[in-house]
Amino acid sequence: MPVITLPDGSRREYAEPVTVGRVAADIGPGLAKAALAGRVDDRLVDTSHVIDHDVRLAIVTDRDEAGLDVIRHSSAHLLAQAVKDLFPAAQVTIGPVIADGFYYDFAYPPGFSPEDLVRIEERMRELARADAPVRREVMDRQKAIDFFKGLGEEYKAEIIRDLPAGEEISLYRQGDFVDLCRGPHVPSTGRLKHFKLTSLAGAYWRGDSRNPMLQRIYGTAFASREALEEHLHRLEEAARRDHRRIGRALDLFHIQEEAPGMIFWHDHGLRIYHVIEQYIRGLLRAHGYQEVKTPQIMDRSLWEKSGHWDKFHDGMFTTTSEKHEFAIKPMNCPGHVQIFNQGLKSYRDLPLRLAEFGSCHRNEPSGTLHGLLRLRNFVQDDAHIFCTEEQIQGEVGTFIDLLHHVYAAFGFREVLVKLSTRPEKRVGREELWDRAEGALAEALLSKGLAYELQPGEGAFYGPKIEFALKDSIGRIWQCGTIQVDFAMPERLGAAYVDSGGHKVIPVMLHRAILGSLERFIGILLEEYAGALPLWLAPVQAVVLPIADRHQATAAVVAGALRAAAVRVESDLRNEKIGFKIREHTLQKVPYLLVVGDREAQDGTVSVRTREGTDLGVMTVEALVQQIGAKAASPAHSEE
Repeated sequence: MPVITLPDGSRREYAEPVTVGRVAADIGPGLAKAALAGRVDDRLVDTSHVIDHDVRLAIVTDRDEAGLDVIRHSSAHLLAQAVKDLFPAAQVTIGPVIADGFYYDFAYPPGFSPEDLVRIEERMRELARADAPVRREVMDRQKAIDFFKGLGEEYKAEIIRDLPAGEEISLYRQGDFVDLCRGPHVPSTGRLKHFKLTSLAGAYWRGDSRNPMLQRIYGTAFASREALEEHLHRLEEAARRDHRRIGRALDLFHIQEEAPGMIFWHDHGLRIYHVIEQYIRGLLRAHGYQEVKTPQIMDRSLWEKSGHWDKFHDGMFTTTSEKHEFAIKPMNCPGHVQIFNQGLKSYRDLPLRLAEFGSCHRNEPSGTLHGLLRLRNFVQDDAHIFCTEEQIQGEVGTFIDLLHHVYAAFGFREVLVKLSTRPEKRVGREELWDRAEGALAEALLSKGLAYELQPGEGAFYGPKIEFALKDSIGRIWQCGTIQVDFAMPERLGAAYVDSGGHKVIPVMLHRAILGSLERFIGILLEEYAGALPLWLAPVQAVVLPIADRHQATAAVVAGALRAAAVRVESDLRNEKIGFKIREHTLQKVPYLLVVGDREAQDGTVSVRTREGTDLGVMTVEALVQQIGAKAASPAHSEE
């Protein structure tokens, strides 16, 4: 006789085993209609799941985050069913839920076209309208392998063969379509109403470039039409803001096949890079950091001592010389310990803050590379603080203040905080992990910051706080981090002399604010759709003489601005002024300065903004005063 405890603490007793759906119906017809799945003792199950013992039960609806995952997972199956109906030769592989949607990978050598997506989506709608029941069944491992082989689904058979021994093999049927899946799924296809296929891509089977290339179809699904339309609007806005498109349009950078995942910076793009680098460099100096530079290539033995070789060697670029194996550095921390180790340090030298704009290389899979946002070569605004255990909270608190100051300067006001604790694969003693995690939690508490706990997501050498930015269209970008590390200084022989004359191992804080400069520039380009704030704009003003006879005056205006450290250019082409204004507006130049007969005679300039606002006629002195200070730093920028 199962006793079922509901979230409100009430209980229901049954004389015989009962399904989740039956319990929902007993609670009320409205809940029975809304039920998508159940949570039995924290395990998600189908509404058809039979309860035969005492459990805690929550009915999952589309109002729950888990309910939305069920909708999306079931939509992936609906996609696979539609593809098999229209393209019987296609083999299905995997179709997981991802952030904001789902995808399904298919082995289909001819490939799909955008026109095929329209047909597939329409077939999905037909299948949804048919409202076929979705039923789960369990099958013996070998029988399941033979079953999918009989269907010609070799990838599914391979997945089953690779499942751990003893794992239950469950299948889901809807109409004449059968798929391998753990579930849960919606009770019937009619519960899937608000979905959209969004794009096509290629993907290697199991993410390995040695395996066949598959066809990936992305889609999204929501509980309501309004939520779906809002999401599709965000996708359109994201496409308009795509930093790769903006980078081409503004001539900032490019990537080419000969250097995959590495950036060719053009003049205007490098200007943005240098402005950001110099801004961060100035703040670091003001906050007591020493700037250092470490080698790009170091012997394998150092990476083995630090623990990186065991954890990351598959992602390192390596080379050999004179029978020695070297790694191109994927991160800066071991090099900074080597600088700390030069000369015996005293407790009076701590905290010692070493910063580096370090160029790192990581052999990321080609399929994951994405413009500036995911690269194989990138530069971090990296720093490591060597301190005593008693100094941890103070250093973390000071860093948090600096981080929020920087983010605000770039226009980001909403910062999300996560505390990631010890992963399964880690180095260091458990007692040190306890102290490190406690120190970070206490630092967040002292700053009054709410945070999300991420168990098991820390670095292999220590726990970390992650800081993520929320942009103007609601996307989340993880950027900053600070990590407490008791392990690496010990592994690499770091020590200082304490007040009692004893050698003590320092604590090492790994920290970054922007993360990768390249990635942060990509985020900025998308946040501002290319129209960067004045202080970041690669060209802050352009002088536009109407005719050749106005070029001398234009040169005076440009010279005055250049003397005030404004990044200014002159457009001396023999083009109509309207054409020049339109072109430089599209180039997102903040100030357009027009010089004609009247301006040349009066020593003035007509000032327009890229938004189309006419600021009227100004003297050159007034113009310099208007732009000069605002162009220099975020503290003075009006944008």
